[in-house]
Amino acid sequence: MSGRRPEKPSPSSADHATPTVKEALERGGRTLAAHSGDEASREALFLLAGLLDSSPGRLALERDRSLSQDEWGVYQSWLDRRAAGEPMQYIEGRAAFRELSLRVDRSVLIPRPETEQLVEHVLEWCRGGEGLVGLDLGTGSGAIAISLLLEGPFRAFVAVDISGGALNVARVNASETRVAERLDLRQGSLFEALRPGERFHVIVSNPPYIADGEAGSLPEEVRDWEPAVALYSGPTGVEVISQIVESAPRFLEPGGLLALEVAPTVADAAVQCIRDSALYREPRLAHDLAGQRRLLLAELGG
Repeated sequence: MSGRRPEKPSPSSADHATPTVKEALERGGRTLAAHSGDEASREALFLLAGLLDSSPGRLALERDRSLSQDEWGVYQSWLDRRAAGEPMQYIEGRAAFRELSLRVDRSVLIPRPETEQLVEHVLEWCRGGEGLVGLDLGTGSGAIAISLLLEGPFRAFVAVDISGGALNVARVNASETRVAERLDLRQGSLFEALRPGERFHVIVSNPPYIADGEAGSLPEEVRDWEPAVALYSGPTGVEVISQIVESAPRFLEPGGLLALEVAPTVADAAVQCIRDSALYREPRLAHDLAGQRRLLLAELGG
């Protein structure tokens, strides 16, 4: 009998194996269960599809594919971020808007369907026009201005935001959508970045319209993660809207359109701002897909 001690077996590659797509999705669903409930499996699927630059349907055909170490590490970090409440769009760094996939981060609001409808109303108003120039106040990711440049009869847009971080995001999106040469990005609060004598056929904005005291009524994902400067207007929620309504006539062409997204809670006050100015034609208040009064449209008189 030999006195040699048996050699310790070397670690098997299986000891460090990463999960397959199927296994990763199962673990992802368990990780998100406490936060996302019935949506946990769906969210785990969409996160992995985004990470792998795939689609949920395509992943079904790749269930036995093993993730790389890097993919598995990133996916675990994404799951942890989602479990902590971070919106999926910020985790992936992308948000869908109309025909676009836009870059987003926490310096910009996540674009929403209501804002897509605002774009649609502007497109309806300017149908048949050509060579129009528009102004987007509080552009954020650039979603509104970029969509109107791509889909409408606009030759140029000026897009303003008080946040340098937001403008950086908009700049990347403008470059990726190939409208950078037609989009003039400027930093400033509302109209302060404009030059004397500038005029626009359309001024559009999704401004801050939440009253300071209503923060507690917001979903946690909005209140805790999206930029406060883009959400809160002041004590009543109509402060920024009022500033826009008051100043826009100095920059609108006669008959030009002011198009605003508003909260249903301030819709009546916003309409009254338009009427009180006596410089606009009778405003129109349109409903969003949920039947809420959300989209305010008014033409400048003259």
